[in-house]
Amino acid sequence: MGDLSTAFLLVFDPYVLLVIAASAAFGLFVGSIPGLTATMATALLVPVTFFMDPVPAIAAIVTATAMAIFSGDIPGCLLRIPGTPASAAYADEAFAMTRKGQAERALGTSLVFSAMGGLFGTTVLVLAAPALAEFALSFSSFEYFWLVCLGLSCAVFISPASPMKGLISLFIGLLIATIGIDNPAGQPRFTFGDYELLTGVPFIPAMIGLFAVSEVMRAVVSRAPPLKPGSEALTGVLRGQGANIRRYWKQGLRGSILGTAIGALPGAGADIAAWISYAVSKRFSRTPEKFGTGHEEGLAEAGASNNGALSGAWIPALVFGIPGDSITAVVIGVLYVKGMNPGPTIFIHKPELIHAVFIVFFLANLILLPFGWMAIKLSKQALRVPQQILMPLILMFCVVGAFAITNSMYGVVVALCLGVLGFFMEENGFPVAPAILGLVLGPMLEQNFITSLIKADGSMLAFFERPIAGGLGVVTIALWIVPIVMLLIGRRRRAAQTV
Repeated sequence: MGDLSTAFLLVFDPYVLLVIAASAAFGLFVGSIPGLTATMATALLVPVTFFMDPVPAIAAIVTATAMAIFSGDIPGCLLRIPGTPASAAYADEAFAMTRKGQAERALGTSLVFSAMGGLFGTTVLVLAAPALAEFALSFSSFEYFWLVCLGLSCAVFISPASPMKGLISLFIGLLIATIGIDNPAGQPRFTFGDYELLTGVPFIPAMIGLFAVSEVMRAVVSRAPPLKPGSEALTGVLRGQGANIRRYWKQGLRGSILGTAIGALPGAGADIAAWISYAVSKRFSRTPEKFGTGHEEGLAEAGASNNGALSGAWIPALVFGIPGDSITAVVIGVLYVKGMNPGPTIFIHKPELIHAVFIVFFLANLILLPFGWMAIKLSKQALRVPQQILMPLILMFCVVGAFAITNSMYGVVVALCLGVLGFFMEENGFPVAPAILGLVLGPMLEQNFITSLIKADGSMLAFFERPIAGGLGVVTIALWIVPIVMLLIGRRRRAAQTV
């Protein structure tokens, strides 16, 4: 009890609270700019934390990342430009609501359920960190291979067009992901002698191109009517969210559980969690036909999953010093610098600091509501800017964001080329979201498949020998086969009826 009271005193120090407030504003700003991810927000804070004590240093990173993961939804909703990779999973859904003049309602749903997911993930982090971390460590390349296959299967469910077009879009993304150095032979692949392509196609510039640049091109060509900012009063962001919680509490809980579980797997993170949760929401929805037209159900589940995964990623990081995602990979270095060496002994030797970290997690997700509300109100003014001014500004941000990732014109060229590709894909009814999914998961799929084959000496049976891998494999293959079988049965029945 003494450790807990000490932790409260450490966190509610005026200086620490000031750091939390400043980090919240910083995280919201960075996350809402396309190209500047939550990982980048963490990396930019690291030099500042060198001059801080352990609690304010960790508080700054926790708060900034929680805010950045949510604020990536803001440009995704208003302009169809996801601020973070996790937001790409449901950017089309949120943007469809913006086109109907419901931008605040969409962002309010994301905000409330992001806070719920974060609080749930933090509760699991506090109560079950050691047990969940031990389970996460039982995952090998075999389990990750099937997990990635399961994630790729989401392309069929998230596609608002026909499943076949969703699959073709997915394969385009997977094809782009193969560019670079072959794994594990180290041979150049599809580089055509260009040394910059040896590093592969950078994901963030690709995402900016497929979503943002293509949207700018579409606005120029189609002369679409300007987006409507909505006619809600100042309470419009949170209006109706109580009803949403009652209506979608099961989806929010399912997204929180799924996000926390996936986040606890080393290397998975919020990106995969968001894609899978959105697909699961559509698969088990009573009204799947509404998805893609501006429906809040998918936003609720995927939003909860995002921030749940953020908390879940800290489980293996704190207990074993194994990063759950790219953010905690940076955080582990900060923990070592501050003398909070990750591992089981941290709960024994530094209990007051660990309790302080847990309190900061709860506090960060609670203040997400007022800070997120303010960010939505400020950013919504972008819809009032005339399109003749807004679209060139968006293109400028795209170029700056793409350049910032690679620190060269290579990122800009990638964004522009894939922007043209995305434009022609959507003009012909091919969704770009599955292509993004292929780009995200393609490298993981190849790496884990090759690693597993090397371990198994080429035996495919090894992919089913481990209990967890076997279970995931059976579920994934069933997910592929069952729709085909149902389609064939349906065709036979229709043929029998016509006879």
